[in-house]
This record gives sequence, structure tokens and C-alpha cells, in this order.
Amino acid sequence: MTRWTPGEPVRILAIRDEFTSRDFDPPGEWWPSAPGVIGGRDQRAGGSWCVTDVAAGTTALVLNRRERQTGTPSRGVLPLAAVAAGAQWTDRIDHSGMAAFNLVLTGPDGVTAWTWDAERLRRVDLDPGLHVFTSSGVDPDDEKATAFTPRFAAEDWLDVVGSREPSDEIGALVVRHPTEGDVYATVFGQLITATPGALEIVHSRTPWLRDTWTAQRWPA
Repeated sequence: MTRWTPGEPVRILAIRDEFTSRDFDPPGEWWPSAPGVIGGRDQRAGGSWCVTDVAAGTTALVLNRRERQTGTPSRGVLPLAAVAAGAQWTDRIDHSGMAAFNLVLTGPDGVTAWTWDAERLRRVDLDPGLHVFTSSGVDPDDEKATAFTPRFAAEDWLDVVGSREPSDEIGALVVRHPTEGDVYATVFGQLITATPGALEIVHSRTPWLRDTWTAQRWPA
């Protein structure tokens, strides 16, 4: 979810759902080839689900879509490519063999989203205001967006995240789905406030517990 108003810092709430067996590092400057880029790092593939270029004030995040494919390249390279190249990230990354995704790029100049359904890449430039992204797409009418968008528009975002325990229900904001040999669950939450030259990330590995969120700022 993002809120963009011209002339104001961009705010992004990113809730990460993943298998609990897939380890990751907390937000940091992990990539020597991308100095000044901050994000959590996936330990298996080395990429990220969400990164911010501190100097530029741009943030990119990737969400898996409901269309499923297996044996495809990691989508963790997409946020890194997007903050490096902006809307021209497609010149750096061949996405055609990847599983379906939504890619969101935010910054001082606005919010752009791409949807790849494993057949066609679509781009939309969004108006100022609040926008919600789920596995269904951009500002969808699925169960999650319908239930929580009005609350995010009216309430403190972290209070909304902390209002429910992890659930196996369809449309849950914070999830926990036991599977054979693993658990697919909400493993991380981060609230980003970004402006060129300044970044704050408030984050938690148990985001449904309000008192576990910790703030970090860059430059340190």
C-alpha cells in the first residue's frame, strides 16, 4: 500500500508473506553494486521484495500474483532494477521467463505499477492518493482490499495491521497457512517513509504485535 501526495514524503506499508523456512535479512545496505539502496535481503536468492534508494527517495516492491508457475527465475531482482533504472527497468531485466508479479515503483514524482500475468506486461501511472496492491493487482476489489482499504484510509496503519491475529481465512491481512512440511505466513512488515536523502523504516517480524515494531533511519 502506498500514499503519495506531491511535495510530501511517500509512505509505503509492505507486508511480506512467505514460507517461514525461507530465511531473510532485515533492512540494510546489502548490495555492493547498489550503494545507498536499503532493503531486506532474501538469503536464498540474494534479491529483495522491497528496496529504497535513499538519495533518490524512490522505493520499489514486488508482489507475487495468483497465477502460479514453477522453476522460474527469482523475482527478487526486480525491485533492485526498478530503483536503479526507473521505468526503464525492462531494459535491464528479462522478465519474460518469470512467474506472474506486480511491481510497484514510488518516488517524489509519483507511483507507477506494472502487472505481469506471465503473458503480457501492463503499466499504469497512478493518481495521487492511497493505493492498495495485493496478489490480485492494483487497487483490486478482492476480499482483502475490500475489507481493509477503508480502514487504512481512516486509521493508523500499524493499528490496522495489529488488529488481527494471523489467520488462515481468505482475505486475511496477516496470514498463517500450514502446509505439508512448512508454513506460509506473514513473516515481515515494514512502514517506509521516504523523501530524497532521508529514509525511515519501521519494521517487525511479528507485525501483528504492535510493540515489536522497530525504527531505523538512513543516513544513520
